Amino acid sequence: MFEILFKYPFSLFHKGQFVFLTPWPMWLMAAAILAAAGLLFWHVHRNHGMLSGLRPVAIWVLEACMVALILFLLWHPALSVATLRPQQNVVAILVDDSRSMSIADSPGTREAAAKAVLDNGLLKALGDKFQVRLYKFGKEPERIQKTDQLAGTAPASRIGDTLERVLAESSSLPLGALVLLSDGADNAGGIDLQTISAIRRQRIPVHTVGFGREHPDKDVEVVDAVVPARALPQSKLTAVVALQSYGLSGGRAKLTVRDSGKVLASEDVVLKADGQVQSETLVFNCGDAGPKTLDIGVEPISGEDNALNNRVTRLVNVEARKPRILYFEGEPRWEYKFIGRALDDYEGIELARMLRTTQNKLYRQFPKGMGENELEDGFPSKPEELFQFQGLIIGSVEANYFTPAQQQLIHDFVDRRGGGLLLEGGRASLSDGGYQNTPLADLAPVKLPEGRGTFHRDFTGQELTAAGAQSILCRLDDDPARNLERWKKMPQMANYQEVGDPKPGATVLLESTPAGKRKFPLLATENYGRGRTMLFATEGTWRWKMWMDHADKTHAMFWQQILRYLVADTPGQVVSTTPKQVLSDETRVPIRVEVRDKQYKPVTNAKVQARFTGPEGISATMELTPVPLEEGIYGGEWTAEKSGTYVTEIIAGREQEEVGRDMLTFRREDGVAENFHTSQNRELLEKLSQQTGGRYYRPDEASKLASEISYSEAGITTRETRDLWDMPAIFLLALGIRAAEWLLRRKWGVV
Repeated sequence: MFEILFKYPFSLFHKGQFVFLTPWPMWLMAAAILAAAGLLFWHVHRNHGMLSGLRPVAIWVLEACMVALILFLLWHPALSVATLRPQQNVVAILVDDSRSMSIADSPGTREAAAKAVLDNGLLKALGDKFQVRLYKFGKEPERIQKTDQLAGTAPASRIGDTLERVLAESSSLPLGALVLLSDGADNAGGIDLQTISAIRRQRIPVHTVGFGREHPDKDVEVVDAVVPARALPQSKLTAVVALQSYGLSGGRAKLTVRDSGKVLASEDVVLKADGQVQSETLVFNCGDAGPKTLDIGVEPISGEDNALNNRVTRLVNVEARKPRILYFEGEPRWEYKFIGRALDDYEGIELARMLRTTQNKLYRQFPKGMGENELEDGFPSKPEELFQFQGLIIGSVEANYFTPAQQQLIHDFVDRRGGGLLLEGGRASLSDGGYQNTPLADLAPVKLPEGRGTFHRDFTGQELTAAGAQSILCRLDDDPARNLERWKKMPQMANYQEVGDPKPGATVLLESTPAGKRKFPLLATENYGRGRTMLFATEGTWRWKMWMDHADKTHAMFWQQILRYLVADTPGQVVSTTPKQVLSDETRVPIRVEVRDKQYKPVTNAKVQARFTGPEGISATMELTPVPLEEGIYGGEWTAEKSGTYVTEIIAGREQEEVGRDMLTFRREDGVAENFHTSQNRELLEKLSQQTGGRYYRPDEASKLASEISYSEAGITTRETRDLWDMPAIFLLALGIRAAEWLLRRKWGVV
């Protein structure tokens, strides 16, 4: 319809530049239109006859528009467009040969449909005008001579990498356009801006032809699953699973987390509307130390199109280390004793306790790994002394007990070292201890009131917030409903402390509910710098243990979760990461390592080495190099030759001293990527063509490509002009103006 009305296809208007072919200046046309409009206004005003009111104005507007249209046509409007010179340019045709193209979701497979588009005239039509280079691609492009060489067997498709390779190969050729035939199921996460920018700089249009259904009839797919990369033994972890389904709205599915076939957690979920991505959370115990390969997904549903996209693999490194926490208490109290007892049956954390028994005397209870003479002078005053710990608990002790240097050291412990800090309530802590006027107030996840008298020895209940119901810290039962009921039945505490509103970015997990007063934040957390802080505005949780059955483990379990939270993410001096721990049909493994000294300042002169061990006895070593403009950061890229799980030991040192070590695990899986996102990604194909000046075509429209592809500013071009004055739309516009005037005159009786 567009081409019937406007004589040329839309792509010509999109590519062309509007021009006037007469040498007359534009201001002259504008002056002529104004002059003609003025004369017509004078004429209509003098000879309006039986017309009154606004009727003469309507006739004048229509006549002025007609004169303006005639003058516009006298200036000879046209489109100036760059076109490719025949037989002097190259057109590259890229055909997706990945396994998703072998899906039969039309009368035949997508690969067969792509072959039909090419063999039924498009390939010949393009060959008559241009030099055609035909490629098939999966992970990388490969030149082919005939479409018979397409098989639809490549294990993955990398559209962005393919475009980069073809551009590099054709850098010395007059490349006029790229034609991409694909379902858009790219396994690399999309096409990066750098590739798009390179194409746009060369003004090469990418025309795309999309194949396949845009969504399945009946299917559920695991879009993503997020689990912590590291954990401590026996920790409760969450798996946040994103699901998307079609044709199953309102149905039920069973979501599971497995480790070596053993079910760690399962839950029945109700599937939401078609195409809606829903997030579900499963809680599970990670078990003993060692690398874990978790299988997360949905049990197969009868009749679904693709059961291979129901499950994903994720890795969790359950570390054998024993983090150390320093607990500094300002006065003897029951909470001090019961927190220590909470770790009696858990050996994964070492708790070093210091209790101020009198003003100048400290009672020290250190684990076996610490020397008897350590911290003889009291609370640490040097970074090396405090930074040996991963967590810090400050009990009921006045803020001015700590020197200004020690207060800054505590701040640096969280901000620079990345440690976890817990501030407990008490008669000499928080606002009653003067913390609100010190640098330590910045670390609290809530605002501290200015006055004192905030600590109350009155009974109060505790209530889960919405965030607390989802948090591992407050999970007394893996089932959310049973967990909520257990919290409702928890005994009251005999004291609480008033605190202010939570700071931006803080999360309140529990609230105290004193009788006759408003609710106050009881347990709140916040990320701060490289570390995290927590506030627990009470000293009365020990009563939970006293008032519950002697065999009940609720109090111990709660405090173990609190202490693990404090230290689980505390970094060491050497921390290694990789963007993806599970590589789906990918071989490149980027490694990033952060190295810091004992004061946790960046080390810029370290020697960093990565030692890889993998399947079938693979063993390799790689030296990492400093990353420009990032102090203390080292990086490198390694190639995983075979599928399977790899363990990487990172060793950092300088001169003759070893700075530290870290362990990194990742897994390469082959033949997996093409099982996911198998529907046509039309959005990606349309965006690629729009951003590069091309056009998206359906298979039944692809025959137009041979004529429209000539409009390009890449390669060897010539400029052509196409007249616009004889467009049917112009004739219809003129006819419409005259018809409107005639109809109005007839209606008003002045024809």
